[in-house]
Amino acid sequence: MESNYDILGIKEGATQKDIRDAFRHMALLEHSDRGGDSSRFMKIKQAYEDLKRGKKYPDTPLEKLRNSRVFSGDTDREIKKRNEILGQEISAQMNAAQEWAGALLRSGVTGTRMFGSKTFGEMEFEVKANKTLYMKGNYMAGALTYAGPMLMQGSINSPSWTKEFKTDIKLQSGDFKMVDPLKNRYRIENGANITAERGNIVVGDVRGRKYRVNDPDGRVGLYTVQEHRTHLYAPHGSVVLENATDTVLLEGENIIIKNMEDDVRIIGHDISIYGSKATYDCSVMVRKGGSIRFFEKYSIIGLSDDMIVSLEDGKRLFLRDIKSRKIRDVVDDPGKYDKNDTMVGNGFTITYDMLDRVIGGYKKSRWGVFGRH
Repeated sequence: MESNYDILGIKEGATQKDIRDAFRHMALLEHSDRGGDSSRFMKIKQAYEDLKRGKKYPDTPLEKLRNSRVFSGDTDREIKKRNEILGQEISAQMNAAQEWAGALLRSGVTGTRMFGSKTFGEMEFEVKANKTLYMKGNYMAGALTYAGPMLMQGSINSPSWTKEFKTDIKLQSGDFKMVDPLKNRYRIENGANITAERGNIVVGDVRGRKYRVNDPDGRVGLYTVQEHRTHLYAPHGSVVLENATDTVLLEGENIIIKNMEDDVRIIGHDISIYGSKATYDCSVMVRKGGSIRFFEKYSIIGLSDDMIVSLEDGKRLFLRDIKSRKIRDVVDDPGKYDKNDTMVGNGFTITYDMLDRVIGGYKKSRWGVFGRH
C-alpha cells in the first residue's frame, strides 16, 4: 500500500521541514492554476495533513466509508449523533470562511486560506484582486454570505439528515459561476440553496432529493415523504444550467435550461427551454409581460402533454393545449409563418398575452376545464 511518504516522494522518517518542503513543491506542480490535476492536489494535501499528525498511511476504503458524508454504521442513534457532529463542524468552518473573506473584501486585500473538514477534505478559499471569492473543493454543508461574485471549482451538496446545517450560499452582488461544470461534472444537489441577489447563476446539472421514510409511529405500510428541494434564485438576473432533475425550484428574471425531469418548477419572466425532455410533473410559471420559448425542433414529441404552463395571475393550461396549436392562430401577422408552424419548437416566442388568449379561448368553449379564476 502506498504510504503518505510515497505520495510526497520522500523517505520515511523525514523531518517536518522536509515534509513541508516536499508538499510545497508538489502542490505548486499540481495546483489547478498551473494546469495541474485537482484530485491529485487534494491527495497530496491530505498526505501532508496526515504526516503532520504522524499518520503514515491514507485511510483504507473501510475507514473512508465510516467517515463518509452519511455515516452508515452502528445504531441509528449513533449514526444521527455522528452526522450532527460532522454537520456542525463543517457549518462552523463555513462561518469562519465567511468572516475571513468578508474582512479581506472590506479591507481591499487578497488572500488564500483552507477551510472545511479533515473528514471530508478541506476547501481552498481565495479572495482575488477583482473581489471574486474563488472556492476550490466540494461544498458540503452550512451557510455562506459574500458581498461580491463567486467562482466555484467543485460540486455543492447539502446534508439530508438535518435542516440545521443546510447549504445556503448567498451573493449580495455579482455572479455565481462554476468553472466548466459540464466537463468537470460539477453538480448542485440534495436541497442546496444558491441565491444571487443582484447577479446571475451559471452552473451545470442540478438535482434535489425526495424519498420515502417509514411512518415515525411504526405503523406498517405507511410512510412519509422527505423532500430536499434544490433552489436557485436570481431575482434580478439569469439562471443558466444544463439539466434539472428530481425536486428542483428555479427562479429568476431569465431562466435558460436544457432538460427537466421529476418535479422541476420554474418561475421566471423570460424562459428558454433548449432540450426535448420535460416530464408530466414539471411546471413553468411565466410572469406578467414575459414569455416562454422551446428551441428543440422536435420537442413537440419529447415534452410531456401534462406539463403545466401557468401565468402569474393564476391561470394555467396543459402543454398539450399549445403543442400543436398553429402560430397563425395567435399572431397579428399570420402571413409571416408557414401554415404548419406550431407554437412549441423552433424558438418561437410565446408571450404572456398569447397564453392568456389561448386560455380564454378554451374557457369559452370548454367551461370548467381550468376552473374559475
